[in-house]
Parts: sequence; structure tokens; C-alpha cells
Amino acid sequence: MTSPAKFKKDKEIIAEYDTQVKEIRAQLTEQMKCLDQQCELRVQLLQDLQDFFRKKAEIEMDYSRNLEKLAERFLAKTRSTKDQQFKKDQNVLSPVNCWNLLLNQVKRESRDHTTLSDIYLNNIIPRFVQVSEDSGRLFKKSKEVGQQLQDDLMKVLNELYSVMKTYHMYNADSISAQSKLKEAEKQEEKQIGKSVKQEDRQTPRSPDSTSNVRIEEKHVRRSSVKKIEKMKEKRQAKYTENKLKAIKARNEYLLALEATNASVFKYYIHDLSDLIDQCCDLGYHASLNRALRTFLSAELNLEQSKHEGLDAIENAVENLDATSDKQRLMEMYNNVFCPPMKFEFQPHMGDMASQLCAQQPVQSELVQRCQQLQSRLSTLKIENEEVKKTMEATLQTIQDIVTVEDFDVSDCFQYSNSMESVKSTVSETFMSKPSIAKRRANQQETEQFYFTKMKEYLEGRNLITKLQAKHDLLQKTLGESQRTDCSLARRSSTVRKQDSSQAIPLVVESCIRFISRHGLQHEGIFRVSGSQVEVNDIKNAFERGEDPLAGDQNDHDMDSIAGVLKLYFRGLEHPLFPKDIFHDLMACVTVDNLQERALHIRKVLLVLPKTTLIIMRYLFAFLNHLSQFSEENMMDPYNLAICFGPSLMSVPEGHDQVSCQAHVNELIKTIIIQHENIFPNPRELEGPIYSRGGSTEDYCDSPHGETTSAEDSTQDVTAEHHTSDDECEPIEAIAKFDYVGRTARELSFKKGASLLLYQRASDDWWEGRHNGIDGLIPHQYIVVQDTLIS
Repeated sequence: MTSPAKFKKDKEIIAEYDTQVKEIRAQLTEQMKCLDQQCELRVQLLQDLQDFFRKKAEIEMDYSRNLEKLAERFLAKTRSTKDQQFKKDQNVLSPVNCWNLLLNQVKRESRDHTTLSDIYLNNIIPRFVQVSEDSGRLFKKSKEVGQQLQDDLMKVLNELYSVMKTYHMYNADSISAQSKLKEAEKQEEKQIGKSVKQEDRQTPRSPDSTSNVRIEEKHVRRSSVKKIEKMKEKRQAKYTENKLKAIKARNEYLLALEATNASVFKYYIHDLSDLIDQCCDLGYHASLNRALRTFLSAELNLEQSKHEGLDAIENAVENLDATSDKQRLMEMYNNVFCPPMKFEFQPHMGDMASQLCAQQPVQSELVQRCQQLQSRLSTLKIENEEVKKTMEATLQTIQDIVTVEDFDVSDCFQYSNSMESVKSTVSETFMSKPSIAKRRANQQETEQFYFTKMKEYLEGRNLITKLQAKHDLLQKTLGESQRTDCSLARRSSTVRKQDSSQAIPLVVESCIRFISRHGLQHEGIFRVSGSQVEVNDIKNAFERGEDPLAGDQNDHDMDSIAGVLKLYFRGLEHPLFPKDIFHDLMACVTVDNLQERALHIRKVLLVLPKTTLIIMRYLFAFLNHLSQFSEENMMDPYNLAICFGPSLMSVPEGHDQVSCQAHVNELIKTIIIQHENIFPNPRELEGPIYSRGGSTEDYCDSPHGETTSAEDSTQDVTAEHHTSDDECEPIEAIAKFDYVGRTARELSFKKGASLLLYQRASDDWWEGRHNGIDGLIPHQYIVVQDTLIS
């Protein structure tokens, strides 16, 4: 019998599961509400735009009529002049000619504003109407797809619940059968004990009749023992059967658990993003772009002097970006779109085995199932890839339809002497009825086919995700070999290629030297674009083997030099951070502790070639130095990471570019801050290192066979200071970052710690004290007041 405590625990497990499912269901409901709100806001925005341009068209028309009345008033006055000869004579005078040109200009402005009003009414407003109709229609279809995805997700959760209940039931039956078996064993032992005692009491001198009775009693006892043995055998068989069922049910539960977690992750990470990207926002930004570009074209042709005021709108149109809008939306409603916690294995009644059981008698069954899943996955992936190709081709067709560059209305402002009507000019533009009817029919037909393929692709990917999760868990449990040979081969190939390059490329060393000498305090360094002409000139000079930045001349544009350095790393055939370590580096970013993260990054980077590590060490030492002037140049480690991240590490295809780029930026920021803890020191890795003066120092073996160190390099200077400055008073400093000493002489301290400085040991080191211990303190990790240093 099971104890009440275990039943209570089971109820708590079920309640916890129900609570988690309810939270997910609430999230799904809120997601639909959020998308509904976005659709309503979008419709309201389009309605406001229509009302705005309708009112503006009325104003422009009123303005045009007033200009026309103004011009006609003075032209009529001129025509009413009685002396026509006098009028002709006056026309040769320059003031009268100016007057006539002024009246003609007023009439031209009147025509321009009439044209502008007509474009608002017959071109721009119908475009917004069309965008509104398209958005509503596409959102309705997107909502159907999203509802289907949510229904599938809830179906998976319900399946998990059913499998979990089955597991609990069979496990309870197994425990019950085990209890009954133990009870039968006790009865058997008890009955055997009684038989032995009764036989011991019997004496051989009993009469014959009594002997017969005892023989019968003995026969009855033996029969009872046999019955108990049969009962025990039946319960043993029942227990064995129930135990096997419980094992199989637990395996099914674990497989379903893995598949469910994979499905939930796929829905929150991929499906929602794809739904917003490729369904809800399909064509909206591009169509709105076209409508607003029509407005810009009309305004810019009306009056070029308004260009400054229209720049803001131009920038807004250029910045219409579906990806950024989606990111902002998901950030605003982070609690709605963030993935829930993974479902954890819930043990039942003390059963703590959270792994698949791959022992006999289920091992052969699992092997066969793994093979079947592998075969099924191969077929599904091929089929789904074909569907994906068709879907992407259809998507490209839709994008081509909605990105037609038909917003230029400059032809509407070209007038001939015949004074053609405005309507005849506008009628040949975008809104001609035969053209738009054909395009809209083609667009809607293409949309319908796209959504069909999109739904088919998502369903296929959903099935592949579930099957792949089960297959991977089975393969891991059965001890299949990992596929790492290809990765190692590619990595060794990269090592061979990069080892052949020189230590620090001339363009890198020269640009960093120049910036270190002249541009550490240059505001916006690496963020502000330089002159493209000068960038090309400097780049071409380096390609010819020259050094255009040699010497101390400071007549080059600092932003252009910074652009050359970024352009070099962005143009490398193989990025500085190889793609085959991308996932390993991304895993390091998840570590919260900065120093532990630095150690993980160090382990990943140490597999790279020596030349690559030397360049990295040199570059990041420079970036760290540059970031220390962030108050002047406005470039802290994070800003520098944003500028250099895309150039140093490219996001592999098939990954979400926005989220991955954020992780890349965080990684680069960490390396800038922790570069000394990440890259090998000169004793571990011989080669050039960055110095604060902008030069390159080479560290190699000493003539006596010992490697020089930063500690050794400070000894001579330290000795001089001790002999001449023994009476100097100590200086107080504050730690900017955490630092862990790498040798016995280097002090370790935390950010914000108060340090006592005795004297400079070198350009990069101080001699000082922390927590009563004397040692070396790195200059770039502390803040010292300039007045005290001087």
C-alpha cells in the first residue's frame, strides 16, 4: 500500500504541472491580444494618415485657389489698361518684366499646389487604404497560422500530461504488485514455520486412528503450502509484468518530455519570430515606405527649399524596418514573448531515474526505434527543405510586388505650353485601374499560396523538432559517437592557413599606432564614418606595400583611418573569430560571472593559431586602452563592441541575426575588458604586444634562455625609484575593474577597492599596497587623480 505522503506528493506534482500549463496558456492568449493591439494600432495609424492627407489636400487646394485669384486679380488689372500701346511699351522695362514673371510664378505655384492636392487625394490616400486592407487581410491569415501553432503546442502539452499520467498509473501498479509479492512471501514463510513446529510435536507412539488423522492434517498443510507457492508465483509474474510496463511508460514519458521542451522552445524562439516577420508584417513596411515616398517626391518637387524640413521624414521612411519593429515589440512585452522554463522530470513515488532505460529487455526496442526515427527524419528534412525553398521563392515574389519603386511623381510637375490638365497626368501613374486590378489579383493569389506553404513548412518543422529531440535523446542514451571529426578537421585547416601569415599586418599596426598617438580622445572614433575617398586612398597605399601613416604627421582624417582598420577586419576572407568556434563562444556569454566568463573564452580561443592569438591580443589591448578615454571619445567597451562585433565575428546563416549579434557584442565587450585574463601573456605566447605609446614591442627568449616578464621588466625601474624617491608620500587610487594577479608579485583586488600607490614601476605598473600586502598594480585598472600623479 502506498503511503498518504506519496499520494500528497503526486497531487502536488500534478498541480505544479497544471500551474505551468495554465501560465503558458495565459501567455499564448496574451500573445494574440498583443498582436491584435498591434493590428488595431496599425489600422488607426493608417486612418490618421488618411485623415491627415485628406485635410492637407483641402488646404493645398484652398491655397491654390487663393494664389489663382491673386494672380487673376492683377492680370485682369493689367489687361484692363486702356492704352494698349503704353502697355506694350512698359513690357520692355525690367521692373515690369519682373512683375510679369512674378505673376507667372504665382500661377505656376497655383498649378503646383493643385497637383499636390490631387496627388494626395488620388494617389497617396488610396495607397493607405490599400495598405490598411492588406494589413487586415494578412493579419487575419497570420492569426489563423498563430492559432494553429498554439493549438499544436497545447496538443503537445496535453500529450505530455497523458503520458505522465500513464507513467504514474503503471508505476503505482508496479509498486502495488511488489507489495503483494512481499506479502505472499511472508505468508509462505509463516506457513512453512507452522508445519515444522507441528511435526516436531507429533510422537511415534500414537494409535493407528490418531496416526491416520495426523497424516490427513499433514496432507492438508502441504496442500496449503502449495497454494501459497502458486499464489506467490502468480504475484511474482504480475510484479514482473507491471514492472516492465512501468519502465516502458517511464521511457515514453521521458521521450515525450524531451519532445515537449523542444516544441515549446521552437515555438517561442522560432515560430513567434517567423510569424511576426513573415506573416504579420508581410509587406506592411514596404507598402508604407512606398506611400510615404510618394508624398516626399511631391513635396520635394514642389519646393526644394523645404528639403531641410523633409529630411526628418526621409530618415523616418528610410528607417522603416520590420526586424527592428519586431525586436522593439518583443522587448516591450518581454514577459509575454520570453520562453517559459523547461519542463523538468517529475519523479513519481520515489522513482528518481530521470534517464532513459537502455538495458534489456527494452534495449533492442530502443535501437530499432532510433533507427526508425533516423530514417523518418531524413525523409522529413528533405521534404521540408523543398517546401522551404518553394516558400522562400514565393516570399521573394511577394516582396518584389510590394517593393516596386513607383513612388516618383516628378513627371506630374513637368508642364508643357499646352497646359495639360492635372488629372490627365496623374491618371497614368500608380493608381490606373487596369494596372492595379491586375497587380492586386496577382498579389492575393501569391499570398494565398505563400501562406499554404508557410503553414506546411511550420508543421513539418514542428514534427522534425519533436522527432529530432527523441532521436537525439535515444542516440545519446545508446552511446552513439559524436560528430566532431569534421569540426576538428576544419579547425586544423584554419590553423594551417593562418599560421602562414605575418604576426601583425602592416595596416593593423600602422592604424593602431596612429590612433594611439593622435586619436585616443577623438569623439566618436570608429562610430563616425570617415571620407570614403581618403579611406580608399589609405587602403590602396597599404595594398601597394606602403605605409601612408608613417612618421608623426597628423594631417589625416581620424575617422577615415578608423574606417580603414574596421574595413580590413571586415574584408578578411576568414573572420578573425572562425565560424567553427561560434557556438562555443556564444555558450561562454551565458556565464554571469565576468572572470569565469573570461576563463571560458580563454579556453575556447587557445585552440586558434599563434598568429591569430597575437593579432587578437594586440587589437584588444589597444581597444581596452582606447576605452579608458571614454569620457572624451564617448566610446566605452560596449560602444566599441557594437562597432567591431560585425567586423570581427560574422553570424552563421540560419541564425537569428538580431539576437545573435547582441550576444556577439556582449562577447567582444567582455574580451575588451578582460583581455589580460583571456590572452596568453608574453611568456606564454612570444610575439609583438601593444604598448601605450602606439609602438609594437617584441617579447622573445632572453640570451640566457629565460623568458622576460612584465614583472622582470619593472625591476630596474623599481630599483631606481627606491634609491631616489624613498621619501615620496603614497598616492591613493580606486580600482575601475576586478583584477586577479597572475604572478606572486601582482596584487588581486575588486572593482571599487581603495589602493595605496608608492611609485611607478613602469609605464603599465605601479608599486603599491592592498589589504596590507605589497605588490604590483596594473595602471589601466585604476583611477588616479592627475594632480596627485603629477
